[in-house]
Amino acid sequence: MNLPRIHRVIQRFDVPDLADPAGEAARVVTQSRIRERLAPGARIAVTAGSRGIASIGPILKAVVRTLREQGFEPFVVGAMGSHGGATAEGQRELLAEFGITAESMGCPVETAMETVTLGTNSFGLPICMDARAHAADGIVVVNRIKPHTSFTGRYESGLLKMLAIGLGKREGASQVHKLGLPGLVRLIPEVGTFLLQNTKVVLGLAILENAREHTAKIVPVEPEAILEEEPKLLHQARDMMGRLPFDAIDFLVVGELGKNYSGTGLDPNVIGRQRVETMPDLPRPVVTRLAVLDCAEESHGNALGIGLADLTTERFVGKIDPKPMRVNSMTSNFLTRARVPLAMADDRVVIATGLDTCWRIGWDEARMVIIPNTLELETLYVSEPLIGECLSHPRLEVDEAPTPWPFDASGHLDQAILFPTANQGQRKSRQDA
Repeated sequence: MNLPRIHRVIQRFDVPDLADPAGEAARVVTQSRIRERLAPGARIAVTAGSRGIASIGPILKAVVRTLREQGFEPFVVGAMGSHGGATAEGQRELLAEFGITAESMGCPVETAMETVTLGTNSFGLPICMDARAHAADGIVVVNRIKPHTSFTGRYESGLLKMLAIGLGKREGASQVHKLGLPGLVRLIPEVGTFLLQNTKVVLGLAILENAREHTAKIVPVEPEAILEEEPKLLHQARDMMGRLPFDAIDFLVVGELGKNYSGTGLDPNVIGRQRVETMPDLPRPVVTRLAVLDCAEESHGNALGIGLADLTTERFVGKIDPKPMRVNSMTSNFLTRARVPLAMADDRVVIATGLDTCWRIGWDEARMVIIPNTLELETLYVSEPLIGECLSHPRLEVDEAPTPWPFDASGHLDQAILFPTANQGQRKSRQDA
């Protein structure tokens, strides 16, 4: 089986990069108006979500420490909707993987799933909030602002979504997702606005990340300014995000998917595929054939997003834990993304099948791209039909010498060799240490 030759490509991003995220978080909390809003001794809930936000552990620890230095009693509250199997234990385990524990934070970490109902939305559905956060004297909403993986709107993933869905736990998340995409576009700002007006939010901390998935900015947003400022920050985040540098790809190979890379497992903003009922795909890139080789360990069997692919491996299918994927899919109300595609015996067969079916006569004609995941896009591999396009691109550097395919005897592609600085390579380094 003579696979096409592949060449390593380095994608350079000219984006801001914050040197000390924890120090910046402490600084902006200190400069906020929180001491004007709350008396010393006040209990403050600090939100923590399930997304793989860069430096989230040090950032939250700095926020907690700074609040304590100001005389408050902070605690961390899990704000991740139905993730972690919609259980307190599952959500506590997810936070622990990000270094968010009672020991590391120096304060309680609350992940109970109980909610209180505070009202109803315009469809008559209940508006819910985490009971412990609601009982606190104040809430500091900490979240990354970024383009959503399912829709485009004035408010996407950010502070309002953390309020409406994250702090809503499973019940609140289910109600916001009840009407699918039209409901999301309408209800995230509606429910978020209601909660801003009817709960004790005292500060928003908006985290913006760059194309290297490093912290670019941490912006304090006073509660009365969130509705006005969040759309501006979303625009900045969109400009900084990483993307694939091609408009058309015959065959895209993704090393692994997972909730640690995107809430959808595979970020539609990167691959161009939405696969949401009634919604068209994004205009670019147009991908004819897409394969996913593995499910990230950090996703704990939640293979949501595999429905965006055409091909996968039997190894991947064997790692699927149907319970969290089913809970996540039913809560989000997007079922197509959980459909399992054709599964092949091993990575080599998947790649050969993709080349056979990507609408090219010969394998050597295929515009093929290989990436580790949809989050880390600085290093990628391309087949030779894309070399000319890469050489003319101002942000791409191409290795002239082809890279050997690192398959083992069982047909498994060694992703740590291809992507030593990506999560796969770092994971292998930790295991070998």
